[in-house]
Amino acid sequence: MQLSDFDFPFDSLLIASQPILPRDRARLLIVDRATRQLVHRQVVDLPELLQSGDLLVVNDTRVRAARVPGIKRPTGTPVEVLFVKDLGDSRWEIMVKGSLRVGQVIEFDQRSRATIVKRDAIGTEVTIESPAPITQLFEARGVMPLPPYIKRTPTQEDHQWYQTVFAKHEGAIAAPTAGLHFTEKIFQRLREAAIKVATVTLHVGPGTFKPVTTERIEDHQMGTERFTISENAAKAIRETKRAGGRVVAVGTTVVRTLETVAMEKGEIVPMSGESRLFITPGFRFKVVDALMTNFHLPRTTLLMLVSAFASTERMRRAYEEAVKERYRFYSYGDAMLII
Repeated sequence: MQLSDFDFPFDSLLIASQPILPRDRARLLIVDRATRQLVHRQVVDLPELLQSGDLLVVNDTRVRAARVPGIKRPTGTPVEVLFVKDLGDSRWEIMVKGSLRVGQVIEFDQRSRATIVKRDAIGTEVTIESPAPITQLFEARGVMPLPPYIKRTPTQEDHQWYQTVFAKHEGAIAAPTAGLHFTEKIFQRLREAAIKVATVTLHVGPGTFKPVTTERIEDHQMGTERFTISENAAKAIRETKRAGGRVVAVGTTVVRTLETVAMEKGEIVPMSGESRLFITPGFRFKVVDALMTNFHLPRTTLLMLVSAFASTERMRRAYEEAVKERYRFYSYGDAMLII
């Protein structure tokens, strides 16, 4: 398929700069693949939209406040460094804009600095000199790594807004945004409706958001992202499938985690590894039966995944409806449930 096939209806004015509060009052567009109907609801209605015996699977990654201001030495030029991945031995993969070279020093405070040891088309790596763990620098000076399409400075509120209520395992540089809509009230109502919840972990990294620049989407290369499926989660998924219940993925990261394991192992088993699965139309889903996801930007891998799940034509119609009805887009925006 061509990249231009994913020029979906969109209006940049619909990009949400902050969430609806309470979170579960966000709008929810129901996309019924069987009846082809589009129905307007709210996230708070989710428990009554699912069925007893369904299993909701969420991503419990926790976002690091890993965007840290620094100064290039010796010039004194300010820069922002996003710490992406701990490589061990005081080395980190980072993202940073500007003209920097191997050997360049970035100073964060009087005691902490990074020296660039690699910078090429693949990425940038640094070594860290600091008397304390770098995570203490995140806590002291880090801000939440809001996406660049949110055109404002991160605030203290974002430390709560840009984190799911079930976030547990730290390691992401972006939130699994479909999960941002959940509240403890919804989980209580899900339990009352005999709808179970399982957690998996995928640390969202640059791979999810790397722009597609190849005209043939099949030529795009996804980056790797670390994931874990526990014994309890794997067992719950297998039991749900055997009993005829639906596995409802909350977010594209959950889809990629489950389908990666199914492709590699033939079924869902406990596993830790790295996924670079790129899901495009024509993909055959083995595990996921329904998907809750936010509205995504045109030409992105996320939009390609939901188009694979629901069909490109059906998604185009859903996005036309969302734009017409002024749904809010992307990380802090509204959601849809594809059943």
